[in-house]
Amino acid sequence: MFVDRARIEVASGAGGNGCVSFRREKYVPLGGPNGGDGGRGGDVVAVADRHLRTLLDFRSRRHYAAGRGEHGRGKDQHGASAPELVIHIPPGTVIRESDSGDVLADLVQDGDRVVLCRGGRGGRGNARFAGPTRQAPRFAEKGEPGTARLLDFELKVIADVGLVGLPNAGKSSLIAAASAARPKIADYPFTTLEPNLGVVRRHEVDFVMADIPGLIEGAHEGAGLGHEFLRHVERTRLLVHVVDVSGEDPVADFRTVDRELALHDPELARRPRLVAANKIDVTTERVANLRAATQLPVFPISAVTHEGLDALLDAVVMELAKIPPMEPEVPVVRAGEERWHVDRQGEAFVVAGGPFATWVAMTDLDNDEGAEYLAKRFRGAGLPKGLLAAGATDGAMVRIGEAEFRLDGDWILPAAMTQA
Repeated sequence: MFVDRARIEVASGAGGNGCVSFRREKYVPLGGPNGGDGGRGGDVVAVADRHLRTLLDFRSRRHYAAGRGEHGRGKDQHGASAPELVIHIPPGTVIRESDSGDVLADLVQDGDRVVLCRGGRGGRGNARFAGPTRQAPRFAEKGEPGTARLLDFELKVIADVGLVGLPNAGKSSLIAAASAARPKIADYPFTTLEPNLGVVRRHEVDFVMADIPGLIEGAHEGAGLGHEFLRHVERTRLLVHVVDVSGEDPVADFRTVDRELALHDPELARRPRLVAANKIDVTTERVANLRAATQLPVFPISAVTHEGLDALLDAVVMELAKIPPMEPEVPVVRAGEERWHVDRQGEAFVVAGGPFATWVAMTDLDNDEGAEYLAKRFRGAGLPKGLLAAGATDGAMVRIGEAEFRLDGDWILPAAMTQA
């Protein structure tokens, strides 16, 4: 089954917690802190794999989660980082955020990779907080939480040449005659229900030819198989219109397909094109009319008898030599970390953006020393001044992430501490 769309949820691993530990050795009555750091959580990575050609695997599995980093231990033992989770996808897959539609990556070449979610940092052990004024810290950081994302995968077939035309124009017969591909061929519309790829070798030059399923009028609006397969034309460097000259009106057939391509993507109307006037074994009467109407190079062929096939393939090789490879879609460039700001919601002041929610998530707020250290970080970053500028007064409720705090002069303390 050819599957070219999928939606999955990915989640990176959380970092391991730092450890609170002290040396406990004979004849060392005042041993210092020796708690190790937690390991980093696993990343989720997508890698283009040339051995895959569909997104079928994502029909049966939609959730991917990397492992958590190990916790730190005593005796300065750091926890191990979790391995990355690798998701293999076929080349030509565009990855978008489901909510915003932003392009995160366009993996075109075999081996291309992108980190979809980065693992959380490991928490620092208490040995990392020791200093001249804090010689025996009894707190450590928790691991940074991992992140989760809902992503859309969209596969666009990568081919040098795309065969387009109405159903039963002979595209499948042409790709079968020109390559080793063996698509299903029959005398009824929509025989081809998925793109077929074939590798053609001509004069020591190899190129990939794709047989795109038949288009009909209204395809750009989803008629027939339109929406399902028009995207697969976008990556082809050269279009070959296959027109059945034994039909009632080959010129009208050509214009129907040409119009649908342009309505789907105006750039396709400027893509280099050739015309294959197929089925000349039946009639050659309309070839001249087709050549005059299209003003494109027209090659009379018979996909059944192979008549004229050499001339068409020679022209394809010559055209491809002039056309540069297709560039991947330009990913969205994201700005740096968002500056933090304060929003008022009723009586509470909500802090959004910046690193504060991460700091809170990595702090054990039930540990007084840890909460005090967090308050110093807040003050060093200027958060109390920002709250005062936003209209907060002493005792005001402050929400950061999932936690609640109170403003106390130049300090921001957990609500539970101020109540105590």
